[in-house]
Amino acid sequence: MEDAAIVELYWQRSQQAIAESDAKYGPVCHSLSYHILSSHEDAQECVNDTWHRAWDTMPPRRPDSLRSYLCRIVRNLSIDRWRARRAQRRGGDVLEVELEECLPAAVPSAEEQWELEQVAAAVERWLGRQSARDRALFLRRYFAGWPVGELAGQLGLRPNAAAQRLRRLRQSLARALEEEGAVL
Repeated sequence: MEDAAIVELYWQRSQQAIAESDAKYGPVCHSLSYHILSSHEDAQECVNDTWHRAWDTMPPRRPDSLRSYLCRIVRNLSIDRWRARRAQRRGGDVLEVELEECLPAAVPSAEEQWELEQVAAAVERWLGRQSARDRALFLRRYFAGWPVGELAGQLGLRPNAAAQRLRRLRQSLARALEEEGAVL
């Protein structure tokens, strides 16, 4: 079923919208959540919560890209769940530690929203200047939360080479943000 038809089902408040979303985007949402949480059970709960959140937000929202919309919801829910688990354990986070040198860690206040949009635009411009391989490496690691070893295998790199490449990409991003004055 086409995305526009699925969105229309949400607007009509048809339960079929959830079934169609799950059939079309369930596997990609589960994969994204699993790479963040490393738990199939938690990932499935986040996917189910995604359908509920989509139901609650459509209407009034009518997303241009249903896939992006659902992936953003499941990613945010997965990160929230991961943070809640981390707060219970008070353990360290590899992804946050790696990115903290170039991106702010705090949740933005309303006053910081414009600044965050500027940072997001600067990151998009920076990503646009990277090779397809580096872009894939960076996004899969820091958007989808994939382990470095798995990324290395997919991209034909050794794990140490992938980790070194990610470090250089973070340094490049930090320089680009600083040059644009987008660092918070």
